[in-house]
Amino acid sequence: MSGLPLKRLVLRLLMLTVVMFAFGFALVPIYDVMCKAFGINGKTGGQYEGSQVSDKTRSVRVQFMSTNASDMVWDFYSTADQIEVNPGAVNQMIFIAHNPTDKPMSAQAIPSITPAEAAAYFHKTECFCFTQQVLQPGERIEMPVRFIVDRDLPANVKHLTLAYTLFDITARHPPVAHATVANAQGAR
Repeated sequence: MSGLPLKRLVLRLLMLTVVMFAFGFALVPIYDVMCKAFGINGKTGGQYEGSQVSDKTRSVRVQFMSTNASDMVWDFYSTADQIEVNPGAVNQMIFIAHNPTDKPMSAQAIPSITPAEAAAYFHKTECFCFTQQVLQPGERIEMPVRFIVDRDLPANVKHLTLAYTLFDITARHPPVAHATVANAQGAR
C-alpha cells in the first residue's frame, strides 16, 4: 500500500470520527424537535414566574398515570387518578412507592406531559423526579409532586396527563443499606 491511499484512509477515518462526535451533540436538540413534532415525552415548563393568583373561572382536569419500566418491580401509583385544578393555583399529588424485594434498590422517575402543547404550561415546583429514590427492603414512601398549571394555558386545553415511568437504576447507582451506613459510621 502506498503512502497516498493510506493518508486518504486516515483522513477519512478522522473526518468520520469528527462527524460522529458532532452528531452525538446534535442528538439532544434532534430528540427535542422530534418529541415536539410527534407529541411524545412532553417536557414540563421551566420555573414558574407568573403570579400565583388562580383563575377560578376556569378548571383543567389533570390525570395522573404511573408505570414501571420492564425491569422495575416496585409498587408505584398516585393516591388519585385525577383532580380538577384552577390555572395559577398551587396543587399537590402524592405518589406512593414500595419496594417489595429483600434488597435495597435505587429508582428514577421520568415524567411526561400530554398533550405536548400543554407541557410548556405545566410547572413542577417540587417533584420526586428531580432526584433518585432509594428504598430499603419492604420500605414504602409517599412522594409529593407540587405543580402549577399556568394561567396562559391555551383555552382549548381542558385536560392534560402527567405520566411517570419508574426505572430501576440499582445497577448504575447502587444504594447503601442502612446497616452498611451504620457500620461505616461505627468503624470511625
